[in-house]
This record gives sequence, C-alpha cells and structure tokens, in this order.
Amino acid sequence: MNTQSASEEYCLGWAARDASGVLSPYKFSRRVLGCDDVSLKITHCGVCYADVVWTRNKLGDSKYPVVPGHEIVGIVKEVGSNVHRFKIGDHVGVGTYVNSCKDCEYCNDRLENYCWKRAISTFNRVDEDGTITKGGYSSYMVVHERYCYVIPDNYPLALAAPLLCAGITVYSPMMRHKMNQPGKYLGVIGLGGLGHMAVKFGKAFGLNVTVFSTSISKKEEALNLLGADRFVVSSDQHQMEALAKSLDYIVDTASGNHPFDPYLSLLKTAGILVLVGASEIKLSPLNLLMGMRTICGSAVGGTKETQEMLDFCGTHKIYPEIETIPIQYANEALERLINRDVKYRFVIDIENSLK
Repeated sequence: MNTQSASEEYCLGWAARDASGVLSPYKFSRRVLGCDDVSLKITHCGVCYADVVWTRNKLGDSKYPVVPGHEIVGIVKEVGSNVHRFKIGDHVGVGTYVNSCKDCEYCNDRLENYCWKRAISTFNRVDEDGTITKGGYSSYMVVHERYCYVIPDNYPLALAAPLLCAGITVYSPMMRHKMNQPGKYLGVIGLGGLGHMAVKFGKAFGLNVTVFSTSISKKEEALNLLGADRFVVSSDQHQMEALAKSLDYIVDTASGNHPFDPYLSLLKTAGILVLVGASEIKLSPLNLLMGMRTICGSAVGGTKETQEMLDFCGTHKIYPEIETIPIQYANEALERLINRDVKYRFVIDIENSLK
C-alpha cells in the first residue's frame, strides 16, 4: 500500500544542467505542503525570455540544475489547513515570484515584486528554507497561497499562462499611469509577447493604439488580428515625423538597444514613456525637459493587481495569441524565441506531454 502523500511525490520536470541551456528530463522533490500552501498540478507553462537568461547563465548567477518557467497555470490538488481561498479542483496560476518578506512597505501594499528584502523568483533563487526554487517546466508545484491566483471560470488554462508575466508586465504600468482613459493615444514599441498584450489592453481600455516595429511583416497582424489603429515602421523618418507630439503614452516592450529621442518626440507635453523591456537608454535630456515628459520603468506586478488583471481578462475576454507545444519541443522553442520566431507566446502543454 502506498501511503506517500501528494506533497511528497517526486516531481517530473525538464532542466538545464549547464550554460549550454539544453533542457532534458529531470526528477526532483518539492517541499512538503505547509499549512499556508497550495499544491497544484501544472497543466500549462508559458515560455518567457527569462527562461533563456537563466538556463544559459547570461547573468552569471544560474544555480544548476535550472528548471525554468514562471507563467504557470494548473489545478489545485491539495491545500494546507489554513488555506480558505482555494479548494481542490480550482483553476489557479503562479507568476514570476513565490515568496517575499510579507512585512515591508511594498509587501503591505501588495506590491510584493518590489519587496525591500527581495522577492523570491519562481525559479533559480534561494528560498527561505535554503532550497533552490524550480519553475513550471514540471508536473506540479507547492506555493504559499499569497502568490497563487484564481483563474476566472471558463478562461482556457493554456491562454491564461502568458498573463502571469507578459500580461501583468504591461497591465501594471498601464494602470499605474492611468492609461485606461478612453480616447487617449497610446504607442506600443515592439510586437512580441509583451507588445501584443499591450495592444490588447489598450484597445480594451478604449485607446487609439499605434504599433511601432522595425518589421513591416507585422503590419497585417497588428492591424487585423490585434486591432491596432495604426502601424508605423520605426525606421521610416517621414512616418515618425508625421506623428510628432500626438501620443499621450508609450509602452516600450523592445529588448534590443534602440534610440529613444525619436519616440520621445512623439509624446505630447507631459507624456509618459514606460520601459518594460531591458534596453540601454540613450537620449537627449532636452526631449524630457522641453516637453515636460517622463520616462520610467516597471517590472511585472504585485499580487493584488495581478488578480485584478486576470479578472479583467476574464470579464472582457482578452486572450493572448499563443502557440501550444509539447515539453519535448522546449529546446527548439527557446531557439525560436531568441530568433523572435513566435506569434506571440509559446505555451507548453505540460499535462499532456510531460510523462
């Protein structure tokens, strides 16, 4: 007779063992369920560029073996004795962090991602018990209920996965800077996993949305699939100059280095440019001073606004554009992600392919 509890079973996953980043099957143990924990069977996990960064040790701090993945959705299979928000069978999500101090100014404001003592990322970080966190390229996980989210009823689990990073990364600054004002003008730089969600949120907020891209090949989908109002090839000086001082906001999702002055000149007086992509900033201060413009950054979002975003997407039927793949295709998916060959987010079907 097998008396082993669900919390003590081996977890199946895919991990990178070295800086080659090559993923292969890996078996490991999750922590035993605590009184404040939720254990969930993972059904799907989104593929984010962070998975490339830490499987390939691009920042020099990878703790191998690395099990990546922080856009996680699944089904509750067990809850701790103090957990009342969730029950067995609920559809839930886990995002980019799984712990924080729970007591600093930012944690108290439910902005745990800015925790003074450091939010603990979903993978490749030392947790409070000394273990290394392992992400969603795996069969199940155990997480404190605070960092677990309700997926709205009837929202497809596969489509919910990208919301846990790509979605909240653009939703959070858009709400913080009051970009939900119908009739205002929004520019979105880049049309990848984050950019396409910024377009979708912009249209849901009633904004007039212009997409800026270096690739004319994205024009048709930007306008017809995603519903953008305009598409501009950012290298076309005449197209750019025609939009001078026309935008209230810009969300910059591009990760490659690019000049900022051409975009700042498109903002109205007191316009705001939000950076959510990791690019080097080079600009003329006069473009900020003379236009009373603001440039600022933002990283994912806190637990309160993440749940609000999920509820908003459920209510307004906002769905990411995804390509569903089996776990066995993960290495190819990461290569395609590096080459920007995805429309617009890979989602791994963990439940049906990780055996």
